[in-house]
Amino acid sequence: MYSSGNITNHEPSVWKGVVAGAIGGVVASWVMEEFQSAWMKVARNVQSQNGSNETEKSNEEPATVKAAEKVSETLFHHHLENYEKGWAGNAVHYTTGGTSGAVYGLVAEFAPAVTAGAGVPFGTAVWLGIDEAAVPLLGLAKGPTEYPVSTHVYALASHFVYGLTTEVVRRALRSTVLR
Repeated sequence: MYSSGNITNHEPSVWKGVVAGAIGGVVASWVMEEFQSAWMKVARNVQSQNGSNETEKSNEEPATVKAAEKVSETLFHHHLENYEKGWAGNAVHYTTGGTSGAVYGLVAEFAPAVTAGAGVPFGTAVWLGIDEAAVPLLGLAKGPTEYPVSTHVYALASHFVYGLTTEVVRRALRSTVLR
């Protein structure tokens, strides 16, 4: 048995850890999207108050859409139509968030020290491993040095929110519903 933060002592469980982490990751993916939307709204307001019409909006497709296109074409030999790209990109985003959360939940069961920092180190690891490394290596985005620092700050802050939310939901589920 172990105690992690406010969690009541319980025996580690693979399935409970995976389920709690996956649910946490999916919820966190949604919260992250809401945070990003709010961030962009604030950024636009600041820019308009400063008299700037510049936006950092790129014509480049999001990495989630590019990944969905690769999966669709490779596995199903289907080219995504424009109307399919939104939901397909969301499917990649939520699948990635849920899978990352499931791995985190599993590890937290047997190595509760990973929950130190209320999930922020986990979110940072996801940002480094996926956004900064895997996405460019898979050709889904340019390399990290080709983006301004502000883009990295935005992405890192978004992943702090993702990690924190994943941990809050995982911990709540493991201390109540999945006790």
